[in-house]
Amino acid sequence: GETSLAHQFVEGKFVECYEPTVESTYNKVVVVGKDEFQLQLVDTAGQDEYTILPHGYVLVYSVTSLRSFQVVKTLREKLYESRGKTRLPVVLVGNKADLALQSREVRTDEGKKLAESWGAIFLESSAKESQVTVGIFMKLIEEIDRVDNSYGRSTGCRLM
Repeated sequence: GETSLAHQFVEGKFVECYEPTVESTYNKVVVVGKDEFQLQLVDTAGQDEYTILPHGYVLVYSVTSLRSFQVVKTLREKLYESRGKTRLPVVLVGNKADLALQSREVRTDEGKKLAESWGAIFLESSAKESQVTVGIFMKLIEEIDRVDNSYGRSTGCRLM
């Protein structure tokens, strides 16, 4: 899911087939208001050794997989511990929200409740929908600003 979201955001297209990610980096310039940001997205596929680098995190699970929902909880805990238990700029994303309701294993209210407990932003998305995908990264920039007060001062962001 996270690789599809990154492709949709950077390239503006949905990629159905791709090689599984170990680590990929994507770059994109984004304008928010009058400020221009050079974003560097690092798609780690949950690899622990890359967790300390970025300023903000997009944690993605599939709404069709309870296991992925559990994994994202563990990943967030590892991030929290590695950053010295400080407030983290996080957007929690339930991906594949376009799929049929009967294939869902994680309800929307469960995602909202988890994000709320973290003090994070919650969104549901589909990597097939460009507008929603762009919104995820715009929310992350806002969250980085809110948490780190970096908006308007720094024009570089590294996201995971």
